Formats: sequence, structure tokens, C-alpha cells
Amino acid sequence: MDAPGVLHHVMARGIERRRIFRTDRDRQDFVERLKALGSAGFVTVYAWALLPNHLHLLVRTGTRPLARSMRSLLTGYAGAFNRRHRRIGHLFQNRYKSVVVEEEPYFLELVRYLHLNPLRAGIVPDLDALARYPWSGHAVLLGRSAVGWQDTRAVLCRFSPRPGPARAAYRAFVVEGAGRGRRSEFQGGGLVRSAGGWHAVAALRRGREGWLADERILGSGAFVQAVMRETAPPPLPAKPPATPEQIARVLTRCASAWGVSLAELTGRSRRRVVAHARTGAAWLLVQGLGLSIARAAQLLNISPTVIREGVPCAEVLARARGLHLLDLVGVRKR
Repeated sequence: MDAPGVLHHVMARGIERRRIFRTDRDRQDFVERLKALGSAGFVTVYAWALLPNHLHLLVRTGTRPLARSMRSLLTGYAGAFNRRHRRIGHLFQNRYKSVVVEEEPYFLELVRYLHLNPLRAGIVPDLDALARYPWSGHAVLLGRSAVGWQDTRAVLCRFSPRPGPARAAYRAFVVEGAGRGRRSEFQGGGLVRSAGGWHAVAALRRGREGWLADERILGSGAFVQAVMRETAPPPLPAKPPATPEQIARVLTRCASAWGVSLAELTGRSRRRVVAHARTGAAWLLVQGLGLSIARAAQLLNISPTVIREGVPCAEVLARARGLHLLDLVGVRKR
């Protein structure tokens, strides 16, 4: 199951549990290939961890199907690895796991779980060493390492709108989870079995590697059912669109709440307060009025990716200003 914007926990393991990374040159090669996918917009990378015989990624599908991106990443890396080490044959098991993830409440849990893998595996001795480990996204989130292709904002803004407090809260979150050990639901795909199973996708073959995506779903029963329903024909009818008056009222209220003009909100201003106001407006349009992400992006003159990544942060940004987003849209939770 895949579509633009779908969140995936991807796992790949060496054949017969053999090493897929022998040297730092191997690891750097893989990172450069992952960087190319992220920089091209094919995936958005939130978390990643490289271990000797397997790897974990938390990614969102971008402008092309995940299967194509994984084929490019793993097949290209396997060929280069074999040439470097003068070996032949398969490097990876011919199934990589791709778990479709329900964003809340699993997004932050998976970021933490993936980044604790080197500690659980004994590759690093403690949390201080984990913070210096160069082959995962943990050090990047802590500000110890800088890579432009990992989306740190979408993670950190869930803790605080300010980078310093956000990193401190993220660090405490990881420390709190360090003693929890392995969690089977993050390894095998959650509740897909309760929905009656998941069909394997067709084999994708190139060179010496044959790829099958072992796809599963991690989420509540309602989420599993929704995914199955949305991927089954015929498509569900679209909700009636919000009226122009409703849209105008919400945008005006949002601009006023953040102290910016309506022209700034829907224009090209790069001021931080305007960016925060746009994030709030995106939440109001998508969650409050039921607009599509594409339509909200058009109204706010930003890309759908910016909205998709910013919406989860909107309530944190609003609370920092003493605002309640549901008040701005005219609805309050009971």
C-alpha cells in the first residue's frame, strides 16, 4: 500500500543475517544514496539507523512510489558493496518490510525506537555514545551533526516551537524510552493480522537482487480498516467542499490571531511568525474545514509537503501563543 504522503517504517536485513555494512565506506555510500532520494523529494526521511546486518528507516513517500525508491536504494548499494568487497550473490534478504504507520500515536514512538537500535544492539555502550554515533539520525536531531536531507523540524516541533527546548525535550524522551527494550509491534507490523492479512506486492527485479515488499500496517483497528477501505475500489465519495465564506473567515481569524496581514499569510513572506501562522492556517483548513492538502497548499501558496509536515506541529505552535485552534475554526472539543 503506497501513495504520496504515506508514512512507512522500512526494515531491510542481510541475507542469512550477514553483514551489509563492513566499513565506514559502506555506511557512507548508503547514506549518500539515501541523501539523493531525500534531496530529490522521492522520500522524506525522519529517522534512520544503520546496524551491521540490518537497517531501519522512517520515511514518508514523496513524488514516486516507495517500491521504486527502495529498489534504487538497495539494488544500487548491493552492487557497489559487491564490487568493493569482490563478492557475488544477494546481499539482502529478498523481502524488505514496509510497515504503513498511523501517524498518531506512533510517529514519535518510532523515531525514538529506531534511534535506540544501536544501543539495544550493543553497538554503543550508553546514551552519551549514542549521541555521537554517526550512522543514525539521533545525533542530527540533537544538533550534534548536520545533514540537510533529514527532516528534523517535523520531529522537533512536536516538542517545542523553539529548537533548544525541543532538543532537550527530545533527549529526555529518548532517555525515558531507553529502558523499554524491544517492542514486537514495531518489528512485525502491528494490527494487520486483525484485518485479515496483507497481500504481498509483485516482485521487482533488477540485476542480482529481487525485491518483494512485505507490507503491513501499524495502527489502531480503525486505522487498519480505513487503509483497507481507502485502497479498495470504488473510492469513497469526496466530502462537500467548504464554502468560500468559511475559508475566508478562517484565514482572516488565523492572520489576526498571529498578528500578521492576510496578504502575508497567503503570500511569500519568510518571517517566522508568518510561517507559524501558515502552519496554523493549514491545520484549520485541513482538519477544521476538511479541505484537501493540495487545496490548502494552493490557498496558502506553499507546497503540499510543507503542509503535510507542518500540520502535526500546529497545535504546539498555537499553544505557545495561548491559542486554541478549534476556537479559530469555530468548533471546540467537548
